[in-house]
Amino acid sequence: MPKTKSKILVTGAGGYIGSVATYLLLQQGYEVVGVDNFVRGFEGPLSFLSHKYSKDQFRYYAKDIRTEINTVLESEPNIGAVIHYAAFCNVGESEKHPELYFGQNVSTTLALLEGLIKHKINRLLFSSSCSVYGEPKAEFIDENHPLDPTNHPYSESKFMCERMIDWYSQLFGLKYIFLRYFNVCGATDDGAIGDSKKPSFHLMQNAVRGALGIAPFALNNTAVDTPDQTPIRDYVNVVDLNQAHILALQYLDSVKSHDVFNLGTGKGNSVLQIIKTVEEITGVKIKKTVGERRHTDVSRAVSSNKKIQQVLGWQPTHSLADSVNSLVKWYQQHPQGWTK
Repeated sequence: MPKTKSKILVTGAGGYIGSVATYLLLQQGYEVVGVDNFVRGFEGPLSFLSHKYSKDQFRYYAKDIRTEINTVLESEPNIGAVIHYAAFCNVGESEKHPELYFGQNVSTTLALLEGLIKHKINRLLFSSSCSVYGEPKAEFIDENHPLDPTNHPYSESKFMCERMIDWYSQLFGLKYIFLRYFNVCGATDDGAIGDSKKPSFHLMQNAVRGALGIAPFALNNTAVDTPDQTPIRDYVNVVDLNQAHILALQYLDSVKSHDVFNLGTGKGNSVLQIIKTVEEITGVKIKKTVGERRHTDVSRAVSSNKKIQQVLGWQPTHSLADSVNSLVKWYQQHPQGWTK
């Protein structure tokens, strides 16, 4: 076991991305404290990790950050940095229930910020989204692209969180990094931890579930102006994504006040291309039905990842096939994901 590094607080540790992050941080020798209210996250992956690692290495709290963040921080002195994953992130749901997204995402972030200032914790990584850019005005979106989160309440909630964090940085000296994700896919390489949302709202996950006969597969995108009339997105593997967070943790030491990085591969694939890849790997022709369409869909959103490569030295190492294979392994072991 590697020598324990600094203590990291992971919010939303029971969620898809947060649970993978917790696993990778522990593997790389960090002491990890997880917190999740388990409204959307699952206790299963954290219970699994608590059996693999000692309490000196990993502990988690079933707490709601909005009301109990100070309880956690008072119980855990000497936290070196926080990775803030906790959020609702279903675009379609945000169009129907914007109150959930402004109520959950914004208020959770505000409570966390207040807790960090009170307990003199000044290093924060924030899980943001490329949706804050709105309709792309360039073939490849870089960090200087204008911010215009007008597509749905989810993107607006992420933008509001970014603005709050920036104000707390200006007023209280909080050092932060925003990591703006493109489309996240895959599971851990060993298939031990993956996406448990039922239904998932991630395309590749749903396609794999459809190919394995776990759940019906439905297309919910609107027709857009691309060669096959389906949206083109940048699909980044969840392990690669979290490796970027670990590099960003190390980089925080040298950041004067803040920085922003896009997290994507720099390559775009359409919805139908992703489905074709899943069919080729699984050898199954997926039966497709038409689901409830989203109100809005940008036609193309692909990152420019030059900055994160140059500054953090990050490179995506997983192919689309790697992501599909890890999801097949995950869903074969956990066809219904974590049950609690």
